[in-house]
Amino acid sequence: MVLQLHVWGPAFGLPSIDAQCLAAIAYCSLALPKDSWEVVASSDPSVSPTGELPALQNGAVWVSRFRSIVDYLRKHSNGAWDLDKQLDETSRADNVAFSSFIESRGQSLVDLYLYVTSQNYYGNTSPAYGSLLQWPNQWILPPKLHGAAKARTEHLGLSSLDLQAMEDQRQRDHSAAVTAGKIPKNLIQRPRDTVSSFLGRTAQSNHFRIEALTAEFFEPLEAMLGRKAYLLTAEDEGTPSGIDCIALGYLSLALVPEMSFPWLRDAMRAKAPLLSAYTERLRRRCFGDAPIDIAHAFAPESAPESPISWRTPGRISVAAVGTTLLSTLADSTPFLREIRKNNGLKKVAQSEDSELSAREKHVLNMHADASKKDMYLSVATVVGAVALTVGYVLQVGLVSFGSEEEEEEDMEEENGEVAYPTAADFLGI
Repeated sequence: MVLQLHVWGPAFGLPSIDAQCLAAIAYCSLALPKDSWEVVASSDPSVSPTGELPALQNGAVWVSRFRSIVDYLRKHSNGAWDLDKQLDETSRADNVAFSSFIESRGQSLVDLYLYVTSQNYYGNTSPAYGSLLQWPNQWILPPKLHGAAKARTEHLGLSSLDLQAMEDQRQRDHSAAVTAGKIPKNLIQRPRDTVSSFLGRTAQSNHFRIEALTAEFFEPLEAMLGRKAYLLTAEDEGTPSGIDCIALGYLSLALVPEMSFPWLRDAMRAKAPLLSAYTERLRRRCFGDAPIDIAHAFAPESAPESPISWRTPGRISVAAVGTTLLSTLADSTPFLREIRKNNGLKKVAQSEDSELSAREKHVLNMHADASKKDMYLSVATVVGAVALTVGYVLQVGLVSFGSEEEEEEDMEEENGEVAYPTAADFLGI
């Protein structure tokens, strides 16, 4: 049976918009026979039971994430599809260490470049997602991915790259100052900053931090590569390994896309010319010479000759649409969002291919259980407090459910005016 690799779809001339998906495509392109696998640009994490892309499907078996896919391919082929089989013990240790380095540092830079930088996100990344996603995901997933990238890079102190957030914050601060009377009335209607002036201040404030981050990522890889063909091979060897696939996933997203504000590409070309040439060479070997268009994924017969075989993704079903909308509604509700979050943590803790140790799985499972108990306790506390408040209000008589006549009689009794029945009342006259 042909293996199917489900990925986020093409963008920027690359076969995927996601670094991990690019790494998985590169690995399959180098390790597997061409007729044994195909790429499906499903661009929908819900197609995988784990809710993640890339995901490799072999019949009823699903494997997600790059490392797990590599392990599965090695075991499935009895070592025949293992790019790291030629590495010695020292090189294998370097493979693990530098792969983790590339994933952690590279992901932060890609997040900043494609999502946090407003010019790039609104001018390039968001339209790319709009082209490859089906309804309703084209309205739901891009903002979710945008928010996740901003949260992952918040600790880097470069949130000012998000011009829209900066402008919104400036407007809020301005409104608060006007409300507090701190700005003279003649200055309230000041003109809005132009984009160019705002960009100038942003570029100046971020310059040194960006320089440090890009140098910390590119310079060690440039030194590691040197004049070799691949990162972990000797001078006279020309066989790539798994780390080259990981590197290609992140470096190609830094170098290839034509972005509105290409600060990462400029930094890579300036700081790592050998790494740039290596990325271009490996990209052509793994993905082909011609740029990949989104039409190639949806109409494989139009795709030029390349190492990648495409399979047309299926149309999204009504059930999948309903699931997506319900999931979005649940994520917008705090109580349901916490339940989904805890269930996701438990699923990761119980997964056999989660790459976590037994102790880490145990700690994660305990954290999910404790978080769920705290959530239920909080909900019970709120419900109990509301019930006590309503009971107290009813007891002291702040709220009455009697009729208007009963209320008038109570008021007359309180005022000392009690109306006694007359003979006419008894006789019905």
